[in-house]
Amino acid sequence: MTLERALVLGGGGVTGIAWGLGFLTGLLDEGLDLRNADLVVGTSAGSSVGAQITSGAPLEQLYARQLESSAERAADFDAAALGRTFAALMQEVGPDPTAIRRRIGQLALGASSVPEAERRAIIASRLPSPKWPAERLVIVAVDAETGEPRFFDRDAGVSLTDAVAASCAVPGVWPPMTIEGHRYMDGGVRSVTNADLAMGAQRVLVLSLLPPGPQSTLPREVAALEGAGSAVLVAEPDAASVEAIGPNVLDPARREETARAGRAQGRRQAAELSAFWTGSVNA
Repeated sequence: MTLERALVLGGGGVTGIAWGLGFLTGLLDEGLDLRNADLVVGTSAGSSVGAQITSGAPLEQLYARQLESSAERAADFDAAALGRTFAALMQEVGPDPTAIRRRIGQLALGASSVPEAERRAIIASRLPSPKWPAERLVIVAVDAETGEPRFFDRDAGVSLTDAVAASCAVPGVWPPMTIEGHRYMDGGVRSVTNADLAMGAQRVLVLSLLPPGPQSTLPREVAALEGAGSAVLVAEPDAASVEAIGPNVLDPARREETARAGRAQGRRQAAELSAFWTGSVNA
């Protein structure tokens, strides 16, 4: 079967989930429904968005939940500091990405955090359904001990909640999640977007739920996709959305404002994205 359209949903914390659902709802307001993608790739926050939009629940309902209070815990997160940590690890262990991921995994496994069960319950509360969707959904996580990535889908024999919890396990903030005797951490440790997993799709729309930082692999992934013949379009939070998100993407108090900003942005960009998604233009 031809893989025509792929939707890639990158990481971005609880505000990234709010922005992504708001943005997708804004597109739908203008008649563009991205849920007809042949493949959805979700990383970290994007895994939660992907699981939600493929659940069959109405987008308006998913958006409305972002405007409500939740049991989400606030956590400090400094993206710039994380980037400096990655750069320092490259100096320490060299350029081998697997070695870098193993070192990050050591830090994640040694950090104090909430119990896994508590974190899993939070993730479960986000999902309208615990069942894998019929649509092709791939969720990315990384083995904290080996540094090897794991790509979960409905055929992996792993629960959807566990897969999302693993993909959202931010190193040093949330605990690596135990699945089949292995501890898994955030899929963003491999790549914030993992857009390369959409290789072979005719059109790839990447929702980068936060603006790419200096350590982002997204430019290389886009170049590789385009080199293989895919048309690629990247959408990311605009200035108004960035202001709504604020400095800490793990602050649940910013969810409502961020979701509203994302919806407004989606409405503004719907015509551009619709032209791309329906194939009347190439990126």
